Amino acid sequence: MTLSSTPGLARFNTLADDEATTVLHEVCASAAWGRAILSRRPYTTAEALLASSDAAMAELTREDLADAMAGHPPIGRPAPGDPTSSREQRGMADATEELKAEMLELNLAYQERFGHVFLICATGATGEQMRDAVKSRIGNSPEQEREIVRTELGKINRIRLTRLVTEGE
Repeated sequence: MTLSSTPGLARFNTLADDEATTVLHEVCASAAWGRAILSRRPYTTAEALLASSDAAMAELTREDLADAMAGHPPIGRPAPGDPTSSREQRGMADATEELKAEMLELNLAYQERFGHVFLICATGATGEQMRDAVKSRIGNSPEQEREIVRTELGKINRIRLTRLVTEGE
């Protein structure tokens, strides 16, 4: 399927700014990212929207990245009543109790080291893959990890934006 102009994209382009801001905050908790996406409307294609998202992600400051990360629950503990985090973290749903306990321990160690939740584009990843990722990344420098987080957030935003402009089709 091509992501050219879709009814969902047309709906997004015509939302009032306050409604679009709310929708974008559900995609990414960074207000700076949301303002950048909003300021570039209207989008002629979904590809243009995704490219705008990538550009906005590249421009985020350290503080903006912290805002974006604050919108994500720890892996293995999706936010109660949040279907998005539950869907994205589906790979942990069937994990063994041992793996869930190990992930909790690793999440805490990661958060202590970096000061924020471990963030990964978990869509389609198994619990074991997420565990292996946190294990491999915990030894990174804060600078390396910040750029990995930026990349992972970009992937998440792309998935969420694609869902936004193709829902109901």
